[in-house]
Amino acid sequence: MSKVDKDFSLTSVPHTHRVGFLNMFVVMMGLTFFSASMWAGGSLGAGLSFRDLIISIILGNGILAAFAGALAYIASKTGLSTHLLAQYSFGRKGAYINSFMLAITQIGWFGVGVAMLAYPINLVTGIPVLPLIVVGGLLMISTAYVGMKALAILSAVAVPAIAILGGSSATMAINDMGGFQALFAHVPQAGAALPISVALTMTIGSFISAGTLTPDFTRFSKSPKHAISATAIAFVIGNTLMFMFGAIGVIALGENDISNVMFSQGLIIPAIIVLTLNIWTTNDNALYASGLALATIFNKPKKLMVLINGIIGIVFANILYNNFVSFLTILGGVLPAIGAVIITDYFFVKKRNYAAFEKAEIKNFNIIAIIAWACGIIASQTLPGIAPLNSLFVTGIIYFVGNKLSNKEVTVDTRDFVAGE
Repeated sequence: MSKVDKDFSLTSVPHTHRVGFLNMFVVMMGLTFFSASMWAGGSLGAGLSFRDLIISIILGNGILAAFAGALAYIASKTGLSTHLLAQYSFGRKGAYINSFMLAITQIGWFGVGVAMLAYPINLVTGIPVLPLIVVGGLLMISTAYVGMKALAILSAVAVPAIAILGGSSATMAINDMGGFQALFAHVPQAGAALPISVALTMTIGSFISAGTLTPDFTRFSKSPKHAISATAIAFVIGNTLMFMFGAIGVIALGENDISNVMFSQGLIIPAIIVLTLNIWTTNDNALYASGLALATIFNKPKKLMVLINGIIGIVFANILYNNFVSFLTILGGVLPAIGAVIITDYFFVKKRNYAAFEKAEIKNFNIIAIIAWACGIIASQTLPGIAPLNSLFVTGIIYFVGNKLSNKEVTVDTRDFVAGE
């Protein structure tokens, strides 16, 4: 009797293995509790009045929620990961390009995250960095290896802990600066002000790449309503909290990471707890997603790829931490356009009618999707305005028009459908 792949890395998730709203909610909250959002929030806090800060965070996260929510709906309806969904539009082998780049990005962020955890703990405790990287990395690999069940348990512990400890620290910081009145009176220093368009680009851009991975998790949702609501609430609450923690830290104490704020407040143990849980949840999601990506390419179990990816991340953690962040940021810019192609293909080209993945005959390449993807990346780097939105709209429009003009089907077998409601 063959062993069931409970990660369903190469197939759709059957309804017998789907989970309810609460389980999905804590996983998505763990995804949105992202360290980079605190860094972006700190930059916004330094460059915006508090009123404009609130507007940017609410509007930016609303756009992110709509983007990720659309992907969550598709994943819940089909039970497919980002990498398998991309095959419907990019082709079987064309989607491997996306999956490979995604894997590189996520392995890179995993390595960076392990080092981000090791260095501050080293400064506080004196424990050498190398053992901290190895032990921390192996612990993170262990939960990502187990899969969605471990991610849910970890997130259920981490999310309330980060919210309570981080919220308490932020409240202390606000009181130290003179209360909420002083916070609301904050204005940026002369020469440091940010335009709203730049602020929105930072808000959306800080998480839209990770938002493209939403299907990897929401494919386990029992219903599209659960998937959409869990995703939307997670962005509205989780990402907003991370932005606010970063902004308050900079406004009050000049620090954009809540763990650093806690260190300066003398809250050493809570700071280490928050730092560990925050990076752990982020890194586990990155490792899980990279495992799915390479499992698709090499037709191997996700668990094996998680082990390999995690070991690579540990080995190169120091190098990644010191030299790779800028490259990873640039590479991460290629991912949102993938989501735009998937959304356009499902809702507007195929009109929510996808052939069941296990029975579909999908062509190897769709040049239209690749061209649209490339144009979206170029648009994000060259057009004025909000870069991530430029990428999404240009990619979607070119893909839609190109498919209408070519009238060629990437999926040629449509006997059984995963149909929309």
